Amino acid sequence: MENKWSKLYPKAVPKTIDYNEYENILEVCDEAIRKYRNNIAFSNFGVDLTYQELDILSGQMASYFQNTLGLKKGDRIAIQLPNLLQFPIVLFGAFRAGLIVVNTNPLYTAPEMKHQFKDAGVKAVVILAQFAHLLQSIIKETAVEHVLVTQVGDQLPFAKKHLINFVLKNVKKMVPSYKLKHHTWSEALSLGSIRPYIQPKLARHETAFLQYTGGTTGLAKGAVLSHHNIIANMLQICAWMKPKLVSGQEIAITPLPMYHIFSLTVCSLALMRYGTQNVLITNPRDFKDFIKTMKKYKFTIVTGVNTLFNALANHPDIKTVDFSHVKVCVAGATALQKAVKENWKNATGTDVIEGYGLTEASPVVSCNPVDGTDRVGSIGLPLPDTEVKLIDDDGHDVTWTGKPGEILVKGPQVMSGYYNRPDETAKVFRDGWLMTGDIGQFDNDGFAKIVDRKKDMILVSGFNVYPNEIEDVLAKHPKILEVAAIGVPNEHSGEVVKVVIVRKDQSLTEKEVIDFAKLSLTNYKVPKHVEFRTELPKTNVGKVLRRALRDAPVIRAT
Repeated sequence: MENKWSKLYPKAVPKTIDYNEYENILEVCDEAIRKYRNNIAFSNFGVDLTYQELDILSGQMASYFQNTLGLKKGDRIAIQLPNLLQFPIVLFGAFRAGLIVVNTNPLYTAPEMKHQFKDAGVKAVVILAQFAHLLQSIIKETAVEHVLVTQVGDQLPFAKKHLINFVLKNVKKMVPSYKLKHHTWSEALSLGSIRPYIQPKLARHETAFLQYTGGTTGLAKGAVLSHHNIIANMLQICAWMKPKLVSGQEIAITPLPMYHIFSLTVCSLALMRYGTQNVLITNPRDFKDFIKTMKKYKFTIVTGVNTLFNALANHPDIKTVDFSHVKVCVAGATALQKAVKENWKNATGTDVIEGYGLTEASPVVSCNPVDGTDRVGSIGLPLPDTEVKLIDDDGHDVTWTGKPGEILVKGPQVMSGYYNRPDETAKVFRDGWLMTGDIGQFDNDGFAKIVDRKKDMILVSGFNVYPNEIEDVLAKHPKILEVAAIGVPNEHSGEVVKVVIVRKDQSLTEKEVIDFAKLSLTNYKVPKHVEFRTELPKTNVGKVLRRALRDAPVIRAT
């Protein structure tokens, strides 16, 4: 299937792809292990894990799951870990045992954990010790039978392991006490080394992940992603990056958590086909340590989100990092602001290209070309074999009219539906098209841009106001570090615009903000309220939670 946009693809990017090359995700992993056996697969805290070591350790973990815990093909296992070497070991161990992976945010509250574990029917959990007390509080209300608890330093050399674990538990007091029947990391690997695992046959149509949506607009739902969905997106991403990447020579800085679909598919899985070394950043909010880690590597790839690129670009130490080897910087998960793109270029000398995707599409739908033909403010072109169209509120196709419309997607990477939610599945599919809830617009050449989330749209006297447009304008103000726009009730116009701002310069006033907005925005789009905060609420990936701002106590506009 060749899409309408393929004539704009770089020459090296194929217009269509054969998705029958692999039957399941493990075949992709095994091929990478054969090709790059002695190459470094993952690095964390200065410690390296080669592809060969990943092969051995994930095999031990698979044996532990099968032979010690008695888990069977199709059982659900939750991985509740930050970016540590333990994550890929458990991930590929789960696949080798034929399990379905339920990625879980380590920072979930106990009620959020309970909802996800019950909804997915999770039977086993691999969790970081810092959060085990929360699991203890809800485990009896779930179907969880087995728990593996690991500490931050468990996959590090002996001295470093015990030092880090001791400091976190006894000095920093970051590990609350818990009472759970569980195995430790070392016990699991030891038990798994006794007998070999037996890898079950995994067909492409079978479920690989129950990947829960971020819940930024409501209760999280489990997107059913098959091996075929994930493999398709992996191959699409690899094809898209072909003009830039060289097998066995790439090093990626990976600050986004691997439990998130962007980092999971793009960094953890797709880049394996290039034999890439993934440098895992455990706590990307510790910018001092983050930058210190970046200085150790001649990295060629950086992935992130708008808020992360913004924070790094504004950090005084970013100038000490060598970006001369960088081939690709990719922003996803949320819209990239033009001001952030410009600031990043000024600070690092490298460009950020923007892509677009969503959990329900494994996740990548479109991306800017990596050959230098990318366009500022655009999410690029649909990937090979991906169909995209726009519809208005009446369901009319407005794809090529220049008007904004809801983005609808078809492609081999699109989920089959939400787990055990036929009602919710029916809401997001129309005649076989996935309705994304995002408002997009195409230019005359076919490059797309995101206007906004449909649910975040502000309605002022019948006019649609898109928060991204307001945020893009205000982000250019030299005294503004971060900004989010929301609608607040108004008895005359229904809603008016309110902006919540984190100041870069504390002298910034409400009048300055409004006057600056008036230079670029028509009157009904100009903020009527300005609130200053020290930080914006965000998901652990870095998406600004506009819903949390809307749900906060409202200042009614007059």
